[in-house]
Order: sequence, then structure tokens, then C-alpha cells
Amino acid sequence: MIAATQIKRGMTIKHNNELYRVFSFQHITPGNWRGMVQTKLKSLKSGSIIEHRFRSEDRLEQAFLETHEVEYLYSDGTDYYFMNTESFEQFHLSADVLEDAIPYMTPNIKLKIEFYENTPIGVELPAAVELRVVATEPGLKGATVSNVNKPATLETGLVVQVPPFVNEGELIRVDTSEGKYMERVKS
Repeated sequence: MIAATQIKRGMTIKHNNELYRVFSFQHITPGNWRGMVQTKLKSLKSGSIIEHRFRSEDRLEQAFLETHEVEYLYSDGTDYYFMNTESFEQFHLSADVLEDAIPYMTPNIKLKIEFYENTPIGVELPAAVELRVVATEPGLKGATVSNVNKPATLETGLVVQVPPFVNEGELIRVDTSEGKYMERVKS
């Protein structure tokens, strides 16, 4: 058990018998009143975000998660199949657990999956991934870096804005936290 004042962003806590990840928090000490912690919590079960105010003397149960490195193998349309890189055990997860990670996953990518009591609850992507451009408008001859971008569809179906010099078939690096183009990868 931890005090509410020890809450940090990204921490996983158990509240009302459900797991939540701390999305944001703010310590508030209004005048003569006791201190409190205003939080935004994301439910790991439903994905919804709730706001909750804890008193500074409240005690919370911190959920300790196991993290395993896995390799993404393939998808059969409904489930995604992985292999634990330490034990070589194979398992599958539904799209509900993977949520926003799906557009960044290509076969053989290494990910970290978080488990709580042997149940997978979340996925941690690398900071950036390399994806191939499968459709975009043709690049302009002599185009250099400018502030005008064009949409490009990547091999996973993700659409990102890219500079005009990026063409179909090229490999680009994409930031997984914001879903933005970072740079062209030399092949």
C-alpha cells in the first residue's frame, strides 16, 4: 500500500477492484483544507478515462506488473500471435488488449507485454518503428525539406504525414508515441 501523495504518472494502481494506469495527477493544497491528489486514471479493462480525487491520507494498492519481451509472429484476422523470447512459449492476444499498438506491429518486431497475475493487460512499443510506404503521391523532382507534407499509407495501414520527397516503397521511421514521421531510413 502506498500513500496517495506517492502517485506518479504511468503507475498502475488497483482502485475499486479494477486496474488503472495513472494518466495524470496534480497535488492540491487549498487554503485551510487538507491536501488532495486530483488524478485522471485510465482503466486497463475498458480503456475509459475517469477523474478521481484522493485525500492525501488515502492508501492505495499499487499493482506490480511483470514485463516479458515477446516477438510478434502473425495475425489470423482476429487474434495476434506472439512468442516469448525467453521461454519460446507462444500465445495469442485479441485486438482489445493491443489497442493502439496494432498499426505499428510488423512480423518479427520485439515488444514488451505487461502481465498482471499471468493475464496480459498492455503492450509497450519501442520508441520508433521502421515501416514501408505502400501508397503516396509521387514525389516532386528536386523537392527538399519544406513545411508542406503529404499523406502516406504504410504497410500496416497507418496513415502519416510525410515530406514531399518520400516515395512509395521507401522505408521510414515513425515515432510510436505520437504516430509521426521522423526520418527516411537508408536501405
